[in-house]
Amino acid sequence: MPLAPSLTTAGMQRHSLTSWWLAECWVSVFNKLIRRYKYLEKGFEEEIKKLLLFLKGFTESERNKLAMLTGILLANGNISASILNSLFNENLVKEGVSAAFAVKLFKSWINEKDINSVAASLRKVGMDNRLMELFPANKRSCEHFSKYFTDAGLKELSDFARNQQSIGARKELQKELQEMMSRGDPQKEIIAFTREEMKKAGLSEQTMIGIIWTSVMSSVEWNKKEELVTEQAIKHLKQYSPLLKAFTSQGLSELSLLLKIQEYCYDNIHFMKAFQKIVVLLYKADVLSEEAILKWYTEAHLAKGKSVFLEQMKKFVEWLKNAEEESESEEEEAD
Repeated sequence: MPLAPSLTTAGMQRHSLTSWWLAECWVSVFNKLIRRYKYLEKGFEEEIKKLLLFLKGFTESERNKLAMLTGILLANGNISASILNSLFNENLVKEGVSAAFAVKLFKSWINEKDINSVAASLRKVGMDNRLMELFPANKRSCEHFSKYFTDAGLKELSDFARNQQSIGARKELQKELQEMMSRGDPQKEIIAFTREEMKKAGLSEQTMIGIIWTSVMSSVEWNKKEELVTEQAIKHLKQYSPLLKAFTSQGLSELSLLLKIQEYCYDNIHFMKAFQKIVVLLYKADVLSEEAILKWYTEAHLAKGKSVFLEQMKKFVEWLKNAEEESESEEEEAD
């Protein structure tokens, strides 16, 4: 009796291997046909899309074989990931056919390639943010998706979807913050809203300060003249320094902000000469500490515009160091 499960498992494995081998054979045949008759390529993809709309007409075994074949076709580039749109059909989703089919399809696809290749193909046709639509609206959550596909042995796909969800949430938050600033909403309201959204999305303060910085700098139209943009930036950042201060309570957050400022000033050439003035302003507004600035200067800066920005900061850093030494000397005398 104990041998029965092993035999069953072995039988299932043989069946799976046979199905995979047959799928590979069919793909080989399709490749030869398409290479010979180029006009079949477009029509072939359209026929696959139509075929997937009628999955309910197939048995479970037939669906599994078709899913395996489709995965291999996707991996070989015979069809694009846009065919997945057919799986978002309301009836297929409602009865769980789409999700079950997707498991077999993605297993086959990832087995042929890897998750990075799959992700690139999905992004290319805008399917990377639509995978949740494989489930009905009441089950369309990151948690449900993650559990379903992880339990099916596709943790890498679950991780990819979770990451995409997080990126999407950050973009939406950034857009909302930008709109609140453009409307001139009170900063107390913006801070309260941001803290709530940060908690909901499980974002760290380091991530949050980057989103806030981008929102602040995107909420205004900048002057194209270099001599005027610095003055405009100082005025704008002075206004939003309380918001920046609210999300730089940790040294790592301050450092993250400094790196964002450096990157922004390098990527936007009109701001190249404004870097030092922005840092000094935020230091005076208690957004940035001398520890964070010194760490950035000595070891934590980016390569982007390094020589220009370090030269700009040289005198201010020397002043910070002298002030620190004087403070330490006064403390020793007091002792």
